[in-house]
Amino acid sequence: MSKKHEQHSSQPVPVVADGMTLGVVGVGVMGQTLIRGLLSNRVVERERLWAGDKNSATCESASKELEIPVESDFQSRVPTADLILICVKPADAPMVLATLRNAGLRRETLLISILAGVATDRIESLLGTENPVVRAMPNTPAVVNEGMTVVCRGTYAAKSDLERASHIFEAVGKCLSIDEVHFNAITALSGSGPAYQFLIMEALADAGVRVGLPRQLALTLVAQTALGAARMVLATGRHPAALRDDVTTPAGCTIAGLLMLEDGKVRSVLARAVEEAAKVSAHLGVSPAKMSETAAGQRAGH
Repeated sequence: MSKKHEQHSSQPVPVVADGMTLGVVGVGVMGQTLIRGLLSNRVVERERLWAGDKNSATCESASKELEIPVESDFQSRVPTADLILICVKPADAPMVLATLRNAGLRRETLLISILAGVATDRIESLLGTENPVVRAMPNTPAVVNEGMTVVCRGTYAAKSDLERASHIFEAVGKCLSIDEVHFNAITALSGSGPAYQFLIMEALADAGVRVGLPRQLALTLVAQTALGAARMVLATGRHPAALRDDVTTPAGCTIAGLLMLEDGKVRSVLARAVEEAAKVSAHLGVSPAKMSETAAGQRAGH
């Protein structure tokens, strides 16, 4: 199916049309992080923001924290929305999309989903309308405005919809437009990636304690070193191997440590971790019936 007609304009596309609102369904860590980014960067005025969550206690605490309406019964606000961010768990997708549809969702309203493993065609199928859909995969460093997000568009979304989505996620870090075929791999690499980095940093800090450093000092050294190394890769554009060689002097302590890491097969273990996470990601948004069909096919040897 073809994309709808593209909008060609040199003017920046407003994230939310005049007189309309932006809603966020799901106010967990990422939902609240995106709201804070929108507010702090003045992407949307506070009075035009609202949110919803199925947990009434979460609604109460988030409303006080964010100073916007956060309600479990948010259906009456749906018809006023020009854009809705869906930040719930993948398993909640059918219920949330049905709720939005039945609450009077406008045909023009852009839906931006951060549901891991839930493809745009599945969102469109569950929704049963021709609303523009953009799929996004952010990661938790968005909390400190260092997030890495990728976005792609569904059947009915235009280039301008991608621009609107990018504007939102650029408020909390970096955003790239990527073909959806790569999303499971990206989910495994940058979506899950912070967890891998935290594990590595924890292990290195423990090693610092093992060789005599106070724990907080060891953790500070590790975290700042990781931050500096990442910035060098981004700022210089050089291959990590070349940057590593700059640190590795002949017969020095760095090469001795690197050899131990190679003996431990760190490269292959990390690669396998991403590979396994990508496999799991591919099944997160699959319906139970489809999963049963897949499992049956595997048992039959297909």
